[in-house]
Amino acid sequence: MADQKRRGQIKQAPENFVSQDLIADLNQNGMDDTRRGFMRSGFMAAIGGAVGLGSSLNVLAAGEGDPAILEKQVWQTTLGKNVATMPYGTPSIYEANLIRRESPGLTRVSAASVAFTPLQGLFGIITPNGLHFERQHQGWYNVDPEKHRLMVNGLVKHNRVFTMNDLMRLPSVSRIHFIECGANTGLEWGNVAVPTVQYTHGMLSCCEFTGVPLAVLLEECGADLKKGKYLLAEGGDGSGMTRTINLEDVLNEAIVAWGMNGEMLRPENGFPLRLVVPGVQGVSWVKWLRRLEVGDMPYATKDEAVHYNDLMPDGMARQYTSIQECKSVITTPSGGQQLLDKGFYNVSGLAWSGRGKIKRVDVSFDGGNNWKTARLETPILSKALTRFNIDWVWDGSPVILQSRAIDDTGYVQPPIKMLRDVRGTRSIYHNNAIQSWKVDSNGEVSNVQVG
Repeated sequence: MADQKRRGQIKQAPENFVSQDLIADLNQNGMDDTRRGFMRSGFMAAIGGAVGLGSSLNVLAAGEGDPAILEKQVWQTTLGKNVATMPYGTPSIYEANLIRRESPGLTRVSAASVAFTPLQGLFGIITPNGLHFERQHQGWYNVDPEKHRLMVNGLVKHNRVFTMNDLMRLPSVSRIHFIECGANTGLEWGNVAVPTVQYTHGMLSCCEFTGVPLAVLLEECGADLKKGKYLLAEGGDGSGMTRTINLEDVLNEAIVAWGMNGEMLRPENGFPLRLVVPGVQGVSWVKWLRRLEVGDMPYATKDEAVHYNDLMPDGMARQYTSIQECKSVITTPSGGQQLLDKGFYNVSGLAWSGRGKIKRVDVSFDGGNNWKTARLETPILSKALTRFNIDWVWDGSPVILQSRAIDDTGYVQPPIKMLRDVRGTRSIYHNNAIQSWKVDSNGEVSNVQVG
């Protein structure tokens, strides 16, 4: 009973555990078993200084009381900073480690790489603009909105070119949706390669997007939606990112967006204009959107013929598999963290589905043998992140934590073995398997793969 009342403490995962020399080696030569071992050694050394079990952070100096309560603090007796000292507010200096991070060795050039959202440090479902993950194909620019144009052509009555002022005069909507890169969790297909949830699942964010509905824009141009079944979305960056989008799947939900979480898009997220395609892999959310073409067949662009397809066990590759299937992950406790005490913990995580709403999330504390239903926190929205929580009392024994999401179509998130039986191990994209976190008897949490 005492353990149930005791509040457990969690030590957060270490940051900057990879040396600059190893980063340079990874960028030059890529990842292999030897370099992965070096990463693991550096990570374990970084967490080696953790407080041991039993030395709870709740313990106060014997008989002395808590000075944070008994004594006046400096900030309680002096004049604080003026209003608008920082005209655009920034996080506390004590949150300095909660930032996007690039995974070393993932790509050779940082201008064509990924910066991951720190899911382990976020609350609720909204991703702050400064922590929204990045995926660049040729770097990002600050584009002058006065010079940006959007062309709409193809199977339309009126070819049009819109300025930003033109677009922002049209009827607008604001909706909350998740965006997930198709390669999110891609390193987990073959083996456990990364230690924390920031790197396993951090190509995921959720924001309120504002813009003109795609349907309104196409109606403005007189699009032929009987012949026109596909949309070519073309980006204005140096890589010329272009994607085919099935209009039937997205017409009623897609947004040509300029706003994110109540302000204009950030430059690294496509300022001043991007496409928002709820439920579809992030590469189709084309940034710096410059052209939309309505057509009657898929366009088979370079980014669809060579990249973002699913390599199957028989050597064939599936194209246009764009929907992000039902998925979830426990963010606390998660890889790299450490439980410092036995007792009560709130296990928390995120669930999402590209096909609709999350209906239920189950959590297992024994590697999938038994499941308990978690609490879904509101709001529960279509094609948005849903936060879940469940109470847990840890008795100090080794356990394996898992979460399993079910959406309102009845789809159940699969274990990794079931996914590999169909997809093999050579794929990169669309890994929505159940994630497993192992809690050792010393409280350390690590990434493992189970069933």
